[in-house]
Amino acid sequence: MDFVITVCDKAKGEMCRVWPGQPMTAHWGSEDPAAVEGEELTRLNAFRTAFREIENRIKIFVALPFASLDRLKLQHELDRIGET
Repeated sequence: MDFVITVCDKAKGEMCRVWPGQPMTAHWGSEDPAAVEGEELTRLNAFRTAFREIENRIKIFVALPFASLDRLKLQHELDRIGET
């Protein structure tokens, strides 16, 4: 693995396990849609919102100029994506 990205807000601040090969890690927190209560439409919209957030972050990630980024700059970009 080259990258490990956590998305659950509950995972932020937890100790991340050691991954083989020392992949880069980032946290792209998103509210847990499974924790949303209410009517079906409210819960469905929570899942749609989480999906859009993750999809947008992945699009930004795959558009990065990997060949021109050193490891430190790439880590900075991974962290920045998680703030969007």
